[in-house]
Amino acid sequence: MKAKIEKIKIDYMGEKVTAHKLTVSSEIPIDINTAWEKVQTSSLWEFVIKGKIKFRPVGDYFPERWEQGTTVKVRMILYGVIPFGGVHTLFFEKVDGENKVIQTREWDDSAKVWNHKISLTKISDSDIYYEDDIIIYGGLITGVISSWAKSFYKHRQKRWQLVAKKSGRQALNPHLNH
Repeated sequence: MKAKIEKIKIDYMGEKVTAHKLTVSSEIPIDINTAWEKVQTSSLWEFVIKGKIKFRPVGDYFPERWEQGTTVKVRMILYGVIPFGGVHTLFFEKVDGENKVIQTREWDDSAKVWNHKISLTKISDSDIYYEDDIIIYGGLITGVISSWAKSFYKHRQKRWQLVAKKSGRQALNPHLNH
């Protein structure tokens, strides 16, 4: 797994500000079609974030599948106990099945900009290259948010490894449900 944070300039409310670009990537032993089907679901999202953060939907519930043009509002609870950021808004700007890319524009009271791009690339019939690219801006606390985000996305990608193992066992034995 690789992770890096770099400083970049972005436009925010008509001004040039210094944001961070976080990139976390790894190879995952799962076929690309299975990974693509899973990455579009709320259930996968809730599994990979478990232990670091809990999202509670504002209003109804999470959609079963993420769809382009959808907006979801949530309350974030770090480590299941610390409320953070107020209402967090996720706008699914792109869900591109051909290129295997999901792009969100996100924001809340702390993270003014949290633009997240998930990319899946086929390495072989049984392996993918998975990359999270996140542009983060939170004013004076950009560095703190970015450091936490780095550990969060590394956690997510480790949890993806568990998904891949489970998917591999199910492919060998389709009756295996756990």
